[in-house]
Amino acid sequence: MQVKTSQRERALLGQLSDMDLRLLQVFKSVAECGGLSAAELELNIGTSTVSRHMKDLETRLGLTLCRRGRAGFALTPEGQRVYDETLRLLSAVDAFRSSIDDIHRRMGGRLEVAVFDKTASNPAARIGAAIALFSEQAPDVSLQMHVAAIPAIERGLIDGSFHIGIIPAHRTSQSLVYANLFTETMLLYCGARHPLFGQDHAGLDWDGLRAWQFAGLGYHSPNMELSHGARLPRKATGFDQESIATLILSGRYLGFLPDHYAEAFVRQGQMQAVQPARFFYRCQFVSVLRRSPQPPRAAQAFAQCLLQAHGEGGGSLR
Repeated sequence: MQVKTSQRERALLGQLSDMDLRLLQVFKSVAECGGLSAAELELNIGTSTVSRHMKDLETRLGLTLCRRGRAGFALTPEGQRVYDETLRLLSAVDAFRSSIDDIHRRMGGRLEVAVFDKTASNPAARIGAAIALFSEQAPDVSLQMHVAAIPAIERGLIDGSFHIGIIPAHRTSQSLVYANLFTETMLLYCGARHPLFGQDHAGLDWDGLRAWQFAGLGYHSPNMELSHGARLPRKATGFDQESIATLILSGRYLGFLPDHYAEAFVRQGQMQAVQPARFFYRCQFVSVLRRSPQPPRAAQAFAQCLLQAHGEGGGSLR
């Protein structure tokens, strides 16, 4: 049900103030957190204040944005449209601020960095060192770190939600620019309850591997490319490394994981690599920037810090 507004209130919708931007940022957090109480922690303000801001925004727009009650939190159809437009608006505002910073040859504002999950434990990944270099060069930039799946990072770079991404190379887009950073070794694992655990795998080949159920990532990635190429029967699907590890721990599935991430499970006797000299593949991780419009100076500077931290061992792929 829409909130009725006067002629004057409708006219005011054409004027966008700093308070409107603040209200939209609150709404964005509420929508992404799935409710007012959850957004309280994200925004660091009380639930009553979040609720007041939401009511103010609904009155300002003349729309009911969400439903709250025993059935739970849900955006209305109008709320979903406003959320989509809010993402575009806030991204455009950030781009404007970055452009003004470029004119003044300074770096400020926020830098949205998105990383594929479970990279922090990779000894070849020097992302932390790159962050340290960047913070020295651009102390006024606020870093916003995200962990996301490969498709979400690519979409975010193209639509401006993210400024720079770090992902395994799998396919290239003409809209993005890539540079090599580091590699990661993926091994095949079984859980402690799996029939292969503790057994001699010497006679197992790729043909024999197809007799066992496989858990793989559910989007285009090196993991999917290998499983399709080897015709492994994917009977369970995960959308991040954590979910693949959970499926392996069930004892029902085999799956590939980064060796550095699986090491703790192996040490605790919960997993075992299955013939690692045969069943493995390596991922090349790359930094990713959008090609056009040109990324903000901060994103370009962070990309250079990544190359410097990783010994500039790569370079542009495309």
